[in-house]
Amino acid sequence: MVKLVNQTIFAAKIKEKKLALFSSKDIRMLFGVSKRAATMLLHRYAKNGFVVRAKRGLYALGEFPPPQLFLANVLYGPSYISCEFALSYHRIIPETAYEITSITTKATRRFERFGKIFSYRKIHARAFTGYTVEQDRGYSFRIADPEKAFVDALYYRARTNKEPLSRFAKEHIDRTRALQYAELFQNKKLISMIKQTLA
Repeated sequence: MVKLVNQTIFAAKIKEKKLALFSSKDIRMLFGVSKRAATMLLHRYAKNGFVVRAKRGLYALGEFPPPQLFLANVLYGPSYISCEFALSYHRIIPETAYEITSITTKATRRFERFGKIFSYRKIHARAFTGYTVEQDRGYSFRIADPEKAFVDALYYRARTNKEPLSRFAKEHIDRTRALQYAELFQNKKLISMIKQTLA
């Protein structure tokens, strides 16, 4: 006989432990059930929408979704949030970026989870730097500093022959720091674009 857990008790325990995401192993430890019971429980709750599968092996309560910036790091990694979303977060650009764009050293990917689009753009390992760790409701996430977000955004614009950013708070971008980040890409077009944009 497989031991099941009442939804109310299940949700209360998850919230008590502040588990934004949880696995079958977490369920086994929290409720003292077998591996088979934990798997069946998650399958059953995912089927009725009580829990939502965030990625393979990781779930969240449907009524208690994880903080989006925390989730962006967890969905696909190693990664850090960057480009227009980070620029909007730092209030460098006036627009609100609805898609959360992250930088990774792995292959380019795009996911939709909890009604949000999470995209991941590949970068060379030597340029995978320039981020800090911040907090959202007690959950940590990695996000590019203003200069690195600016350089990352222009790098992809240079690669796709798009115009550089035109509306941004230039006074909040350190030109020297931005050029140091640009050098990591070893891309003359990008360096030229940075120099012109921050002239």
